[in-house]
Amino acid sequence: MAKLPKYSDPEVLAAIAGLMFRARRVVEGTISGLHKSPFHGINVEFAEYREYAPGDDLRRLDWRVLGRTDRFYIKQYEEESNLRATIVMDASASMRYGKGAMTKFDYGATLAAALATLLIEQQDPVGLALFDKTERQLLPPAATQSQLAQIIGQLEAARPDRETDLGAVLQSLGDQIKKRGLIIIISDLLTDLTAFFDGLARLQHRGNEILVLQVLDRDELELPFDDYVLFRDIEGTEQFFAEPWGFRKAYCAAMKQFVTEVTEGCGNRGVDHLLLQTDEDPAVALSHYLHVRENSQHVRHRGRG
Repeated sequence: MAKLPKYSDPEVLAAIAGLMFRARRVVEGTISGLHKSPFHGINVEFAEYREYAPGDDLRRLDWRVLGRTDRFYIKQYEEESNLRATIVMDASASMRYGKGAMTKFDYGATLAAALATLLIEQQDPVGLALFDKTERQLLPPAATQSQLAQIIGQLEAARPDRETDLGAVLQSLGDQIKKRGLIIIISDLLTDLTAFFDGLARLQHRGNEILVLQVLDRDELELPFDDYVLFRDIEGTEQFFAEPWGFRKAYCAAMKQFVTEVTEGCGNRGVDHLLLQTDEDPAVALSHYLHVRENSQHVRHRGRG
């Protein structure tokens, strides 16, 4: 039996296989899919009639209806377009940390592989951008099985090292990604938050919807060590011995403030943010989020109706 790719966890994939990962906002695309587009045209599915209003395109007048009713009606069409997604995966040195079964990078890559599989099964194009200080690779979105193999292959081959500069990476991606879509950022976000939020703003200005999956180890949140510990800057050269109990309270307060700043900063910008810890079952966490997302869309559509 062939060995499954490391990050194609069957439990994760099985937990989310039946969900429809629709874009929250309308996105641009070229072939029929699941996601409604704001564009109207004559080579797409007919939706409904409405009365003519000054300024409407006369080419969309229905002359047959005019002949029967002596009233001017416009044909409206509803074009459906595919979601275009790009997964932005943190491959910096801080993602190497992990005390349990998976490092932060292992956990994030599992999420990335699961989402890529789900999207491609829906025939939605998905791409991958691995980054640390700069973008390492940008695999443009596609919706083929060979694309999925490339994504998983790049995740398998990645070696988390070097420093993080997520803000600069997002600015660069804002220039490179020409078609709006969904940007999925997977990172511990141990970076300059001001630059990070500036990068989000640039992507949003280009019309992208953004989902931030923040991955942290429980050690980073709780500092549970009881003995003397050698703390080492995983992205630098500094290190020092310390007694964790001497500053645990202040450290935990600072980490709580950090997470709050990320959560509120994303929320204020209309960006979905999900905090994940590496000792949590990724299948349960991801499945719960996607169910909530799907249900919220149904409520929103019923409200419009």
